[in-house]
Formats: sequence, C-alpha cells, structure tokens
Amino acid sequence: MVREKVRVSTRTLQWKCVESRADSKRLYYGRFILSPLMKGQADTIGIVIRRTLLGEIEGTCITRAKSEKIPHEYSSIVGIQESVHEILLNLQEIVLRSHLYGTCDATICAKGPGYVTAQDIITPPFIEIIDNTQHIATLTEPIDLRIFLQIERSRGYRTTGKMIIDGSYPIGSVFMPVRNVNHSIHSYGTGNEKHEILFLEIWTNGSLTPKEALREATRNLIDLFIPFLHTEEENFHLEDNQHMVPLRPSSRSDQFVKIKKKKKLALKSIFIDQLELPPRVYNCLKSNNIYTLSDLLTNSQEDLMQLEHFRVEDIKKISDILKKNFGVDLPKNKV
Repeated sequence: MVREKVRVSTRTLQWKCVESRADSKRLYYGRFILSPLMKGQADTIGIVIRRTLLGEIEGTCITRAKSEKIPHEYSSIVGIQESVHEILLNLQEIVLRSHLYGTCDATICAKGPGYVTAQDIITPPFIEIIDNTQHIATLTEPIDLRIFLQIERSRGYRTTGKMIIDGSYPIGSVFMPVRNVNHSIHSYGTGNEKHEILFLEIWTNGSLTPKEALREATRNLIDLFIPFLHTEEENFHLEDNQHMVPLRPSSRSDQFVKIKKKKKLALKSIFIDQLELPPRVYNCLKSNNIYTLSDLLTNSQEDLMQLEHFRVEDIKKISDILKKNFGVDLPKNKV
C-alpha cells in the first residue's frame, strides 16, 4: 500500500494519488485529490468523473458459452458437481483485460477428476486473465469437459437473453471495470479566498488500476468536447456575423494563429485508442510511445516502417483511417 501526505497548493491545479493498494487480484483501491478548486467546482467535477468512471469505461467479459453436452441451462451433467446454471454464473465472474475490438473466441479444455479454473481457459494472446484461480466447475469423474466461449469488449452491462439457434447460452455481462466510486469535498479559507479540495476514491475489479481508470475516464470526457474544438471560428464569423465590422488584416492574422493552436491542441487530445486500429497495430504504436494523433503525425511512413513487426498494410490501414476521419495523411519520407 502506498500513502502520501496531502499537501494543499494554492498555485497549480493538479491531480495527485495519495493512496494506492491491491486488496486482492480482483480488488484495487485508489484515492486521489484535485486542488485547489474554486467554490462549486469540486462538486461539478466529482459528479461528472463518477458518472464517466461507472458508465463510460469499456471492459472485457465472457458473453456466451456453448457445449455439446448441455441440453438446457438448468440441466445437470453426470460427472460435474455444479449445474449448468452455476457454471454460467461462475463464467460471468471471470475478470479479463484486453485491447480487443469486437468479439473473439476462447475454449475451456479440462479432464477430470479435478477442479476447472480460469487457468483452463485457452484465450488469444491479446486477452489476459486477471485471476487464474477463479473457480468454474468441479469434475468428480474422469470425463472431458470442452466449452466454447465468446469474449466481447463493451461498456455498461448486458442481461441474459434467449438461447440462440446454434445452442450457445448468453451470459449476463458486467463490462464495467470500476466497481464503485466515492467523492468528497474539503473546503478551506474564508470569504473570497475560499477554496476546495476534491477527494476521489475508486475501486476496480483488477482489469484496470484506479489510476488507469481515471485516465481512461478523462480521455472519454475529452472526446465529448472535441467537436467544440473543431468548430471553424472563421466560418462562424463570416456567416453569422455579417453585420460586424471586418477585422483588420493584423487582427485576422492573429485570429488564424489562435485557431491553428486550437487544432494542434485537439490533435493532442485524440488518443490512438479512438482510431479503431487492429490490436497488433495499436499495441505496436503504444509500445513505441505513440499515444495521441499528434504523436502519430510527427512520424512519417518511413519512420513507422522501422518499427518492429510493422508492415506495409499497417501503413495503408492507418492512412485510410486518417484520411476518412481527419482529412490528413502521414508524410511518406522523413522531414
């Protein structure tokens, strides 16, 4: 567990982690402060961050299971102590971490007698099982158990529905990696000098640390406000304010400089997570400290081809995404 002494600064607004601990593989805790804030700001930020942490962060879950030995959800299988329904509930509790886009398949292969745990799940390399000891079933006889799984990354939660045609069973999925969030406010000072400190407590299921969850929530909030940064101010003045006196050439030049700076700021606020890149390409960029669109555009196609495991088709994929969504492209050669 890490604890730090809380010091109040009246100069620079900053986040700070004052406590961090792992109670178990599936329960992480973090406590953060933001200060100094003006009166009323702490409650505004606390409410927005809490809602984002609980509802906007994506997680990875097992969403379906299928086995030829399962006649229906409430049946029991000879040689297995748990009912099918209990096994599905156990699969619902498995905690996974991934950068998956969409869905992928996994398999459970086990032979009895013995215990079947999360360690017996065979997953793609980009899926990580947080706690391999999580219990799934108990095999009481020398039988083979084979279950096909569907894994999905999404947000919020999903209730179970009806069995689909291929015989797979839906599993109620809670994609939210953040289990709980509390925020509290401490006020200090008097009169016009009154300030606030926001205390934020975050509990996660282990697939993300509280610090990672807070960073992800902040990125999601930035995404919501990016359209305002993309507003073309020069068009707004020309179309909606025809009655106003035109700017002098020097003032108009200053205005364009300000707009250019805002666009650069917007590029820094767009993270490569949002580009919907294939997992291998995403991980390759991230491992080379390319986190934002601004970072990506500082590299040429020649630079990216020098990265380990990078391919020509990866360059084409990135270029297509940049042209389609942002109207920009990577330079071919080093500047």
